[in-house]
Amino acid sequence: MENQLSLFYGLSFLTAAVAFAFAVYLYLWVKKQRMENEKIKEVSALIKEGANTFMRREYTVLAKFALIAAVVIFTLLPSPVWQGDVLKNISMAIAYLIGTVLSAIAGKIGILVATLSNGRAAEGAQKGIKPAFLIGFRGGAVMGLLVVGCSLLGVAAVLMITGDSSILLGFSFGASSLALFAKAGGGIFTKTADVSADLTGKVELGIAEDDPRNPAVIADNVGDNVGDVAGMGADLFDSNVAAMASALVIAQSLSGGTFANTSMVFCYAILGLLASVIGIATARIGKKGNPTRALNSSTYVTTAVFLALTAIATAIFEGFSWRIWGASATGLLVGVIIGITTDYFTDDSKPIVRKVAKASASGPAFTVLSGVAYGFISALPAMVGIAVSALVAYTLCDPMGEGYAIFGISMAAVGMLSIVGMIISNDAYGPIVDNARGLAEMGGLGEDTIRTADELDSAGNTVKAVTKGFSIGAAGLTVISLLGAFMSEVNTALAAAGKELITGFDIMSPTVFFGVLVGAAVPAVFSAMLILGVDKNAQRMVAEIHRQFSTIKGLREGDPNAKPEYSKCIDIATSGALRELIPAGLMSILATVVVGFIGGPLAIGGFLLGNIVTGLLLALFMSNSGGLWDNGKKYVEAGNEGGKGSEAHKAAVIGDTVGDPFKDTAGPSINTQITVVSLVSSLLSSVFVAFSIFG
Repeated sequence: MENQLSLFYGLSFLTAAVAFAFAVYLYLWVKKQRMENEKIKEVSALIKEGANTFMRREYTVLAKFALIAAVVIFTLLPSPVWQGDVLKNISMAIAYLIGTVLSAIAGKIGILVATLSNGRAAEGAQKGIKPAFLIGFRGGAVMGLLVVGCSLLGVAAVLMITGDSSILLGFSFGASSLALFAKAGGGIFTKTADVSADLTGKVELGIAEDDPRNPAVIADNVGDNVGDVAGMGADLFDSNVAAMASALVIAQSLSGGTFANTSMVFCYAILGLLASVIGIATARIGKKGNPTRALNSSTYVTTAVFLALTAIATAIFEGFSWRIWGASATGLLVGVIIGITTDYFTDDSKPIVRKVAKASASGPAFTVLSGVAYGFISALPAMVGIAVSALVAYTLCDPMGEGYAIFGISMAAVGMLSIVGMIISNDAYGPIVDNARGLAEMGGLGEDTIRTADELDSAGNTVKAVTKGFSIGAAGLTVISLLGAFMSEVNTALAAAGKELITGFDIMSPTVFFGVLVGAAVPAVFSAMLILGVDKNAQRMVAEIHRQFSTIKGLREGDPNAKPEYSKCIDIATSGALRELIPAGLMSILATVVVGFIGGPLAIGGFLLGNIVTGLLLALFMSNSGGLWDNGKKYVEAGNEGGKGSEAHKAAVIGDTVGDPFKDTAGPSINTQITVVSLVSSLLSSVFVAFSIFG
């Protein structure tokens, strides 16, 4: 069995190398596509410069935070340095720093590829939907392959070198903490610019979405990259690492001298990456094809390949259980179903988006009311899906012995995230073609090209909503398994202290119920802080746009000699995002620590339960309502319900403006927040056992 685990370590490194090689091939293919329009070259360079400036400033702030956190981790974890093994504390601190660095690299790779692809996709749209789609998708695929390759490589290397899965929690916390702040910061930046550009351009002045007269338009395009690409890359890197880490912590506690469970986690992660490589390589679209269908069919191909490969591996390798395969397959299939239901609520070819667009004809209040209502309804299928997959995985694996039920849930999360390479490819495609649409308009490529880019952009919005549903669902299963990892870590500390072990969390216990209520409130406060960050920042940018339109002569009229000061808007978005990104994340971490010191491990168990339930509900609601408002606006702009310039259009733009911080700032950040507090709880479990007021 130990030889088998060594084999999978080797295969992990080999598969990561294959993914990196394929990513390099796709990168060179995208780079080879020609970009000739001078205006597009100029604007594309401005977007790249703005994105890199923001990332440099953001990473400088986060590096300081990471170094302070590493010192705290070295001092206290896994046990206070003056009491425990110094080498373990050093290993934990180094693993944490490696996690942050790899997460940062995931974001940086995204920026590099997206800024390379956007202008080429815009010019590709002149030749038709097929070449533009391939540039956008393959650009996104570079990021998907590199992010998943890095996560597999990092997890395998940390576990192989240390042999201690609890050190993996430090690595995962590094990835999660950086992802939390990167997603929050990028989300605040992108939605500050998007909201400001829409309100001043479309609603006040009646000019096009990407009209170069609008000083916020370049900041908006920069935001697509730093929020939807870099932030999302770090977010999904974190989700994948957290799913593997929680499964491996539980697998090691179950090993009993064998390594089959640990081998199974690595085997499924390897096969998931290979399935994504196959799915990406086979992605195709016809000359007049449907980009949404092409993206979804690639996901289905990847799913089918993964299920087949894992079934073969389960039959071949010694100690692999069909029950665990069933749990993993359930997680993946439920992930696909969540994606399909999300598509129903956010695709403009389906009835829900059209109903919201129709409501817009009666005014913005009805746009907002209907969008909120359908957003809440859309959360039900995903919540039920997560619950069913957890229940099926638990029931399937429970007969295998004590602890296997929670391991089954963790493997359902690994299964759901097994095709994350394809998920990231689809997700990164969205902002690339969104930028391409803006560049096509600014480059004067004509209405036909803009219409083609709009079709690609609409598909990107739909698929982005689907992939967010997928990643939020996977986060739900991951944090349930992290709750199992927390119990495992707490019981180790309790056994060492000679105290009674925890077998579950009784919500009738006042200590547990205290934790539930506080934990349930944290995602709401966290979301409010991020949305207020966008609100305050956007107000500053709107004032700056008004200043430029009133003081720069000829700008409003379109005089070619009147140049907007794009850099001022980029600077407002950057400084505001950096000011707002730390408080919300820090509040979540501090709330966890305070609850732990007040109520001990039982209160933390309740805290995590409350945090998971309300966090998932809010994340799904905000992600889906934002997606349907965005596509409702695009549906009106396509000529329906009065088309551009109509009252329905103005109302739909306001709905989209409300939805922007929902779907791209708060919503996708919540699942990272849940993961972070779960990891903080596990890492500090021994501290909470030793020090608490009522625990």
